[in-house]
Amino acid sequence: MLMKEYRICMPLTVEEYRIGQLYMIAKHSQEQSMKGEGVEVVRNEPCEDEEHGRGRYTEKRIHLSSRLPSWIRAVVPRIFYITERAWNFYPHTITEYTCSFLPKFIILIETKYQNNNGSSCNCLGLTDEELTQREVDFIDIATDDIPDKQYQASEDCTKFKSKKTNRGPLAEGWRDTHDPIMCSYKLVTVKFEVWGLQTRVEAFAHRAIRDILLVGHRQAFTWVDEWFGMAMDDVRDFEQRLQEETNQRVLATPSSENLSMTTASPGSTPEPSPLGPSPPMDFPRRKSSAGCGTQADAPSTSKQSDPQ
Repeated sequence: MLMKEYRICMPLTVEEYRIGQLYMIAKHSQEQSMKGEGVEVVRNEPCEDEEHGRGRYTEKRIHLSSRLPSWIRAVVPRIFYITERAWNFYPHTITEYTCSFLPKFIILIETKYQNNNGSSCNCLGLTDEELTQREVDFIDIATDDIPDKQYQASEDCTKFKSKKTNRGPLAEGWRDTHDPIMCSYKLVTVKFEVWGLQTRVEAFAHRAIRDILLVGHRQAFTWVDEWFGMAMDDVRDFEQRLQEETNQRVLATPSSENLSMTTASPGSTPEPSPLGPSPPMDFPRRKSSAGCGTQADAPSTSKQSDPQ
């Protein structure tokens, strides 16, 4: 098991990021989707939990067999997808990735968002044992290297300036001085308990996750003029429209099973889903410590500097 806590600062407030994240995910999923490849949305509907309150449950199938390294493609079926189940109780979310072909493979991501520059030492409430296993990795959307094939000049945060917010470009050290600023704290645990492959697969998964987080957060900021000023109903309507378009692209042969997506708006009563009368609430629940949850120096094994 390999556990890392990624901290990604953004020149936004937590409330602004809520809209920007939803917009970015919907648009990015559409751009990455092609016939037979990409993200298929299976469910998207309100949910409720005794501990976390009201939220939103989504279930997606990520079709990506042609994008895997050759050494993984050699051992997986030609038709291959990963299931993503996410429970969004903003500003706290839980996401789980599984693969039916690889029952011993699982990725768990627990996220919290705070209005600071990544200085909370334990906002996710990790236990003492988890803290000893955790590696903290700061992702800088402005200065971190990005794979050449994913670089877009229009998404370069060191060159982009928002017309609506007047934010940017972001220079070296921007996390120490920018106002506003917020941080996504993401605890990512990768498990692949197969002898001979565990270390290689877990390390590969973390490299892929880091690249995805870097690209996605760069896009959330550099697309800010597209979503800034949107209300929640506006971004939900945008999300629904793009999900329908994305499903049509991904599914070579659409079926009632694959297109069983509920698109109720927040606070409304969803129609019964073909996959069940209500969203499953069996997400992983960690035994959290109280944690400090305050701004303080965070223990880190990251090669990047820890902002003070």
